[in-house]
Amino acid sequence: MAPPTPLLAVRGSEGLYMVNGPPSFTESTAFQRDSGKNCKAVAFSKDGSLFAWCNGQKVNVVNVTRAELLHSFDLPKTVCLEFSPKNNVLATWQAYTTAKDGTAGVPNLQLHDLKTGKCLKSFIQKKMQNWCPCWADDESICARNVNNEVHFFENNNFNTIANKLHLQKVSDFVLSPGAQPTKVAVYVPGSKGAPSFVRLYQYPNFGGPQSALANKSFFKADKVTMLWNKKATAVLVVASTEVDKSGASYYGEQTLHYVAASGESAVVQLPKSGPIYDVAWSPNSVEFCAVYGFMPAKATVFNLKCDPVFDFGTGPRNAAYYSPHGHILVLAGFGNLRGQMEVWDVKNYKLISKPVASDSTYFAWCPDGEHIVTATCAPRLRVSNGYKIWHYTGSVLHSHQVPSDQEMWQVFWQPFLDGVFPERAVRYQAVPSELPGAEPRPAQAYRPPALRNKPGTSSKLHEDEPPQNMKPQLGGGDKPLSKTALKNQRKHEAKKAAKQEAKADAHQGPAQVQPPQSALQNTVPATTTGDPEVDKKIKNLKKKLKAIEQLKEQAAAGKQLEKNQVEKIQKEAALLKELEDLELGV
Repeated sequence: MAPPTPLLAVRGSEGLYMVNGPPSFTESTAFQRDSGKNCKAVAFSKDGSLFAWCNGQKVNVVNVTRAELLHSFDLPKTVCLEFSPKNNVLATWQAYTTAKDGTAGVPNLQLHDLKTGKCLKSFIQKKMQNWCPCWADDESICARNVNNEVHFFENNNFNTIANKLHLQKVSDFVLSPGAQPTKVAVYVPGSKGAPSFVRLYQYPNFGGPQSALANKSFFKADKVTMLWNKKATAVLVVASTEVDKSGASYYGEQTLHYVAASGESAVVQLPKSGPIYDVAWSPNSVEFCAVYGFMPAKATVFNLKCDPVFDFGTGPRNAAYYSPHGHILVLAGFGNLRGQMEVWDVKNYKLISKPVASDSTYFAWCPDGEHIVTATCAPRLRVSNGYKIWHYTGSVLHSHQVPSDQEMWQVFWQPFLDGVFPERAVRYQAVPSELPGAEPRPAQAYRPPALRNKPGTSSKLHEDEPPQNMKPQLGGGDKPLSKTALKNQRKHEAKKAAKQEAKADAHQGPAQVQPPQSALQNTVPATTTGDPEVDKKIKNLKKKLKAIEQLKEQAAAGKQLEKNQVEKIQKEAALLKELEDLELGV
């Protein structure tokens, strides 16, 4: 039997509708379009069979496979929806409001039985963040965070709290996926000199500190993101501070920690300093990919010992997405980057394609592991809203652009359970497509008016690092270098390059070096153009050239220069040219 075709739900000012996935891309008849302009919340069930949405009047639940309406709840202000894993319960959340006299408002989090349509329980849930209760995959346990405690309910009986996890101030928790026994990762922020910590427990063993499976404490954390792998054997913790006290980044500071259910824990050593943009577990649960470091960012795959397996080098990227089967990895640069994607075969670490999805605000793998959707959605971007469906080999198979007077708010695939779609062999040849490739024009670097229509100088702000296999090569005599050895090797190479550059500068003719030096020795600009703005620019350029001259002298004396200092020296020719043009009044 052929696998099903995943649907694509689209929500926007044109209403809510569904599109058939590849190969047809026509509007689906399984879901009747809702043309209302007030659709605020939508959700598929975990297996994709049920779909719920709120259109500003009611919350409706339909069976997608049979195209029939199951329930309609009178909850017009609902802004969040979620199904329990086995489709027994629908959770809805409305914004919390207090009464005019200041007394407590009505419960705004409702749990509905999807068999009977009755409301099982209502809670007051003031914050939208972490509003939804968390279920174990078999629904034997449901948990929610209440007043710094985690309350556990069993078998969807919400009238009795079966268990409580009480620590001094639990601010977040995540239940493990997969079969029983369920594990819980909890985060307690630090206070008064005490460190923050993440602890792993196995339900229901919460008695005392000895009952914890693992514990990891750290000082630099205002908030954390906790990610379980699919097999529930380990958690990755991204700890973030709001402010970077060193002043190096406005992203704050991030550190990546690994905590195993067996009790082991480690800080993941990232070779490049800077923000951690994204971390993703491979579906195989034995590897994870991190995207990190000041731009151009590095991306590295690590194993469960937190050793690097493969380094993708540097590039314009801030996100990593494994395919549902885990055999393909997409590294992408969205948001404030240009939408460049690198599609990698992660079994052989070969690059498959490099498509570009400009202005994208959203990316998702299709459950079939063959197709991808990228979208430009409001309110992040209010122009050029639309979506594209790609094959991972780089071909655009379908493109939909919303009219300029309309907006698209959300687009997402119908999910399916694991095993519905078989894993297929990786293809490298682009699949045929009737649509043109989405290759944008290369961005042109800004050139001041004085330098336009003249031959450009090729100066790079940085050298991109190439991909590098970090695995030990079987049969090869050379062992892979340790992290310290790699660091020392890079230092040695940088020192060598700086010395060679200094030698080359020393051998250049005096006529070339002399003019800037003699010009720099004068503190007042040698020439005045009559235009104070131009004189100011000339003065600044001479300052920069003087600084470069000093750096060259330091390099000649054998001092090891920083990367940014070497880059300054490389800009000397361009600065001289700019100075010459300004003095000549070009």
